Amino acid sequence: MAEGLYIGQVARESGLGIHAIRFYEREGLLLEPARSESGYRLFDHDTVDDLKFIGKAQDLGFTLSEIRELLVLRRTTRGCSHVRDLLDRKLDAVRNKIAELAKLEVELSSALKKCNRDLRRAHDRVEKACPVLAELGRANGNQET
Repeated sequence: MAEGLYIGQVARESGLGIHAIRFYEREGLLLEPARSESGYRLFDHDTVDDLKFIGKAQDLGFTLSEIRELLVLRRTTRGCSHVRDLLDRKLDAVRNKIAELAKLEVELSSALKKCNRDLRRAHDRVEKACPVLAELGRANGNQET
């Protein structure tokens, strides 16, 4: 019998589901496993380590493409400068996303204040439509009234 871990064992040790493991295999994040005589996948313990690495990298916000690149770097003897460059690019992307979210926060806060103000003014009358929704419609080129 061939040596190795069946996919169920890898799932238990890594904390991931079988479907996730197969997905990562299809996406090229895992090395091609050996096969038993009956065709079952036989993984090694490095695969469990790779799966844990994938999970940690995803927690840090890395995309599958970036994780694939990190795994290649991890499996080769390339220096830390490649990893540093990837981390630098990721940090720039995170900072840009934070700036976008800060702008979105200002816009949403402004819309909420306007909505609260309009609701206080319209307390005793029936509104045809929410002014914020009407404004959003105008922002998209629609002229709702």
